[in-house]
Amino acid sequence: MKRMYPAETVFRLFPLAILFVFLIISSPFSLFAQPHAPLIEGHSHEDIKRGERFFKGLLPFNSKGNACSSCHNLTPSDTLNWNPSAIAIATKYLGKDFDSFQSAIIEPSRSKMAQSHQDIQLQGEDLKMVKAYLDDLAMTGLSPMKPSINNLLLFLFLGLLITWTLLELIFFRKIKYRIIPVIIFAGAFGFQVKMLVDEGIKLGRSQDYAPDQPIKFSHKVHAGDNGIDCMYCHHTAEDSKSAGIPAMNLCMNCHVLIREGTNSGQFEIAKIVESVETETPVEWVRLHNLPDHVFFSHAIHVGVAKLDCQQCHGPVEEMDIMRQHADLSMGWCVNCHRDTDVKFTENGYYETFVKLHEELEIDDLKSIKAEDIGANDCMRCHY
Repeated sequence: MKRMYPAETVFRLFPLAILFVFLIISSPFSLFAQPHAPLIEGHSHEDIKRGERFFKGLLPFNSKGNACSSCHNLTPSDTLNWNPSAIAIATKYLGKDFDSFQSAIIEPSRSKMAQSHQDIQLQGEDLKMVKAYLDDLAMTGLSPMKPSINNLLLFLFLGLLITWTLLELIFFRKIKYRIIPVIIFAGAFGFQVKMLVDEGIKLGRSQDYAPDQPIKFSHKVHAGDNGIDCMYCHHTAEDSKSAGIPAMNLCMNCHVLIREGTNSGQFEIAKIVESVETETPVEWVRLHNLPDHVFFSHAIHVGVAKLDCQQCHGPVEEMDIMRQHADLSMGWCVNCHRDTDVKFTENGYYETFVKLHEELEIDDLKSIKAEDIGANDCMRCHY
């Protein structure tokens, strides 16, 4: 009987271990599986399933109209869908009676919704099942997206290659040309190091992060199409560390009259009105978030330096969904301080820099960069 080295045994069992872990992660019984909510009173699981089919347009079979889900998305979207999502509708009507739900669907009071719902064929028992499905959706939430494991699997596969090459070089020695496992080892190990470095650099950075917000607010509509100045809503940016989140009362300066949007109809603006009337704050999702050890003040950059919002936040007036334009890394800040000219002579804030003013007057300096007045000193941001 052929003798098997311990290392060879490990080498043969290692792929089985990887396969076992993968099956656990992808199993419907894994930690990512979604628990089911209790049954809606008066409805069975079959009713809820039938309501889901109606919502997705699978029933009735002879339906020629669009499915509810074609307008009211069930999954996150990278573009702004002005129609309320399925979960937003479900949350709004959870706990409300069927008659009010049916009235809103069949006989909407606003023009945009009436135009969209004119071909709806669902009524009676079918609509009750849709309501049951939405109630169930409101209690369970959308199915969570499983975390991507592509990079993890690639990293483990490279580790498998490295293990194989080491076993081949030390124990097996079956490949005639020793340079082959050496090249494979160097390539796999080098790529693993690159993956670790790339992920380490990205740690804590969120460039292009664009979360869904509780209200579909479009900067393109407000700042772009309607030309509303940034400072009207973010009026603390010139005098405070934070640009601030506008209070709903500020929104009502316009929306006390404008109760129906051209794109979104009444649904989104109604959230503003409800927040004001019930004195319930809107739970916005934070977008830009610097580490706790970094000091940043809007007052210095906007109030003193007179920077435009777009220099850091990008073309906000073109964004329906607000996203993080820059990576907000230290290198990005440092390079900006090196390249940005300070409005030195016309700003009284810089009168105390007497020596720099004298050098400007005798043309020893053509311009003053932010770096020249200490913007890149460590203690400016980390004190």
